[in-house]
Amino acid sequence: MMSIIETLGVWSWFIAGVVLTIAEVFAPGAFLLWLGLAAFLVGIVSLLIDWGWQAQFIAFAVFAVAAVPLYRRIGRQPDDASDHTFLNRRTEALVGRVFTLETPIVNGFGTVRIDDTVWRVQGPDSPGGGKVKVVRADGATLTVAPE
Repeated sequence: MMSIIETLGVWSWFIAGVVLTIAEVFAPGAFLLWLGLAAFLVGIVSLLIDWGWQAQFIAFAVFAVAAVPLYRRIGRQPDDASDHTFLNRRTEALVGRVFTLETPIVNGFGTVRIDDTVWRVQGPDSPGGGKVKVVRADGATLTVAPE
């Protein structure tokens, strides 16, 4: 095995980089990608510097270890949380919005139309057609206050 690596020389690092990068496709997790990039980097440096295989393996180890904090900094940037703020709590996105009552609030309950859905609302008695502001969302019932 060592004789094959020695005969390939610098190209063995590029081959290792390609193999690790392809392996990343079959075992995703972005870990093998960084090892592949470390192998490519050792290959590029080996084109410029004539050094022994021991030094190359040490350089590969150093680049691989250095890739971990680089991956944490670059590869795992958090998604913009504002895109999915109300993903599983969609009714909470209605809090603070103003709507027109479809039916009057009588005995504490009425309805509003929001887009293509009629929502049950609770709040102080108000005439139909009046403006109300959603102050709280509790399941499928919205608590409103006169606007």
